Amino acid sequence: MRILYVEDNPQNMRLVRKIVTNAGHTLLEAVDGNSGLELAQQELPDIILMDVNLPDIDGLEVTARLKEDAKTAHIPVIALTANAMVGDKEKALDAGCDDYLPKPVSRQILLETLNKYDQK
Repeated sequence: MRILYVEDNPQNMRLVRKIVTNAGHTLLEAVDGNSGLELAQQELPDIILMDVNLPDIDGLEVTARLKEDAKTAHIPVIALTANAMVGDKEKALDAGCDDYLPKPVSRQILLETLNKYDQK
């Protein structure tokens, strides 16, 4: 799978990069909401991992924009976020995210979730 990860934290990016590439997937990387939106529209990845707290536009807004665009609306978006308070999962799902994983994410849970959305 080609996976886009939109994440501004280098340590989180490194961890997810290691997990998904070791599992045989390709990782596309964006460090903020605008570049994530642009990369998603250009590359049309199989799945998007979306941090919620980004430095420009937040991940929920990026997700809403992707889901409004017919070209990208079909791409599953998984919120991967440190926002793990009561109601945060619902906010992510209401914004259009297809799934929600709290950080820190475990290798097993991340791979199980990716496999759930693998269309191949």
